[in-house]
Amino acid sequence: MNKLPFGKRNYQLMTVGVILLVIGFTIMALDKEPYGFGFMGITLSPIIVLSGFITEIFAILHTPKEKQS
Repeated sequence: MNKLPFGKRNYQLMTVGVILLVIGFTIMALDKEPYGFGFMGITLSPIIVLSGFITEIFAILHTPKEKQS
């Protein structure tokens, strides 16, 4: 049988990371200040994007626990 390289938890964390990235970049684009220099564009969205990337790295490096029979 073809075994997937990651477990179910890895894929769930990857999905959360991608959602955080999309939300962060969307907030960055919605900033109304000129050149994105408002609170949302220069403080809030980079924190959300960084948390998305950290979640992605954690999801890739996370090793699932083996099932004990």
